[in-house]
Amino acid sequence: MTTQQTEQHQALAALRQRATAELESITSTEELEEWRTQYLGRERGELSSVLKGLGTLPAEERKAIGQAANTVKSELEGLLEACRQELRASERATALERERLDITLPGRTHPRGHLHPLSQVACDVVRAMEGMGFQLYDGPEVETDYYNFQALNMPTDHPARDMQDTFWVVPGQVLLRTQTSPMQIRVMEHMRPPVRAVVIGKVYRNEAIDASHEAVFHQVEGLLIDEECTMANLRGVVERFAREMFGADRKVRFRPSYFPFTEPSAEFDMDCMACKGAGCRVCKHCSPCRTRRWAR
Repeated sequence: MTTQQTEQHQALAALRQRATAELESITSTEELEEWRTQYLGRERGELSSVLKGLGTLPAEERKAIGQAANTVKSELEGLLEACRQELRASERATALERERLDITLPGRTHPRGHLHPLSQVACDVVRAMEGMGFQLYDGPEVETDYYNFQALNMPTDHPARDMQDTFWVVPGQVLLRTQTSPMQIRVMEHMRPPVRAVVIGKVYRNEAIDASHEAVFHQVEGLLIDEECTMANLRGVVERFAREMFGADRKVRFRPSYFPFTEPSAEFDMDCMACKGAGCRVCKHCSPCRTRRWAR
């Protein structure tokens, strides 16, 4: 063996020893990739530099040094793959440990949701009316002129059709319902008496918005069709509804009044839940509370 061959073999042995020693201290895939680039990289790797320098050697020495370099390369590649598998297993174990659940810990409770106040009121209304034998019906909020006006005896020149009162989708034909009353017509078209229906839902009025008025609000109405129905039945239903909704000790008053769209017509008063009729900020000292003329 020539002196040059001896030096090449010693250089390969030193490279192998140094690479193996550094590999043992690697603890991450990033460090391993840097190691691979340093020793086995195709362009600037130390072992690649040795192989590229074989062309300067005499032909009889080139084969022996090449075989020794390839042996070192195979050994380092084997060590590289073994280290890579070991690091992957360690990282998986670390990830699993990080995600491990302690099943002995108490469970996490989630805050209990609740109904929106408007939804709660709607449920209370339906509960009170169903207790009197009424059945809930729901209808479209986009209505036709026929159901919203014509079938309810509101001719084309009725004031309620004014553009300032109604949101028209197709003028004169389709609109956002101004009342829940169209469902009365729909129910009567499909049901034979006796009828006990309650309708609750959003209605739309093109009104000026202020502290106590909105363009969208909820409306409730009932429909009772049966033999021998009188105003006494209406009064009884409204009184019971008020006491179911606002308390059994509510005092109520039923009095005749005038409305152009119903005949006969009546109004209904109820004493204040807060002051029991004495007058307060809640009821704004309204006249029913001041007069205290209540049905027992």
